[in-house]
Amino acid sequence: MLTQRAKYALRACIHLADHYEDATTVQIGEIAAAENIPAKFLEAILLDMRKAGLLQSQRGRHGGYRLARPPDALSVGDIIRVIDGTLAPIRCASRLKFEPCDDCEDAATCVIRWAMLKARDAMATVLDRCTLADASRRRRSLSHPLDFVI
Repeated sequence: MLTQRAKYALRACIHLADHYEDATTVQIGEIAAAENIPAKFLEAILLDMRKAGLLQSQRGRHGGYRLARPPDALSVGDIIRVIDGTLAPIRCASRLKFEPCDDCEDAATCVIRWAMLKARDAMATVLDRCTLADASRRRRSLSHPLDFVI
């Protein structure tokens, strides 16, 4: 399951994607208010994402955060991996942080792991193809419905 922390990170990054073309930073308070995220919690999330290289920050009165790469070069999968660590539904299905299950005799022949690897790969394919630019465009299109009469 996606953690609340990852949901907040995604919402914050989509907000930053909305403002990417402005070429300015966005303050934590603005993101928190616009996305309904507790500011202290958001501060910790953004710091982790900056440390991972997904965000840049600027100190000072006009400081804040911005995406380190263009929104079309950052995926939903990138953000989830930084915040939650893995896309795998169970530890033994993780490609980067494999841990055998306590009750498994042989991970190489476990059919549960086989199924979870397939699920992990399918999820990774989808989430890595969904960029912040896509999410930002979708949000804008849903909040501004077409205004015409037939």
